[in-house]
Amino acid sequence: MNLLINIGLLLLGFVFLVKGADTFVDGSSDIAKKLRIPQVVVGCTIVSIGTSFPELAVSLSAALNGSNEIALSNAVGSNLVNILIVLGVTAILAKEAVPVKKSVMVVEFPLNIIVTLMLGIMTGDYIFRKNLYKSGNLFSFKNGTVNIGELGRINGIILLVIFVSYITYTVFASLKARKSGEENDDAKDISIIKAFIFIIIGAVMIKFGGDFVVKGAKYIAECIGMSETLIGLTIVAIGTSLPELVTSVVAARKGETDLAVGNVVGSCIFNILFILGVSSAIHPMAVITSAFIDIMVLFFVGILALVFCGTNKKIGKKEGLLMVLVYAVYLTYIIIR
Repeated sequence: MNLLINIGLLLLGFVFLVKGADTFVDGSSDIAKKLRIPQVVVGCTIVSIGTSFPELAVSLSAALNGSNEIALSNAVGSNLVNILIVLGVTAILAKEAVPVKKSVMVVEFPLNIIVTLMLGIMTGDYIFRKNLYKSGNLFSFKNGTVNIGELGRINGIILLVIFVSYITYTVFASLKARKSGEENDDAKDISIIKAFIFIIIGAVMIKFGGDFVVKGAKYIAECIGMSETLIGLTIVAIGTSLPELVTSVVAARKGETDLAVGNVVGSCIFNILFILGVSSAIHPMAVITSAFIDIMVLFFVGILALVFCGTNKKIGKKEGLLMVLVYAVYLTYIIIR
């Protein structure tokens, strides 16, 4: 009975996260319009970041409760789902090949690969400072720990500084590219009070949704013998990636896929720089060997996606199918390891 209750709690948490993020973004966007903030800035900040609120809520809740494995694996797992499943399924269902903007090829994709590599270096720091020994399927060090590194507070601050720099660049680049004379003509019809109510309701739903997901996931992991890392990489990661998946699939069916790749890659950058930055600044994360391997897998997946996109500056159905297949192979690996 307790297992069923916690499965229900997990599902309720996902519903709260998705609806809460949607409500929060609506309220924030309305206030931005009322303040005459250019729509292009709203799009590249509030809306794109809003789709990552579920991951943020789960990782923050996990960090505050000391569940470091869920906090880290949720962010890494969500990025893998975003690149391999969201982009893959979008390409498969799209009426035509999904185009990739030049700016995404030049800025977002390379930055995503760089920050993922940085995360690998930060989390695998013990490799560079201690002698590593292998015993069976585990690695250990002279001090006996099986942790391969730690994502500490200084690492978190570094990630946050890079995030602020990235957002600043994105806003100024968007303003520069904006057509002159763009205004929010419908701003006069927006109620500030209603917008603030939306923000408050959305924030409350996101907060409780994150707590429900973490509590439900931890209990389920304990009941069925799954590690927190595995449940974070699979059930939680897929659940928190639902906004990106639903948005991209709906856009694909409507033939509106021009922003799909940029939004997904931007979400991946946000997950590493902001979510893991804030989470590790709150509570340093010990990193086990399997988590480090997952980060390296994410690094190579980022390169693979860049190669696919760089071939014809678009992602076709064949590439989409291959992406989904790669995720299926990875999923099989993490379940049996």
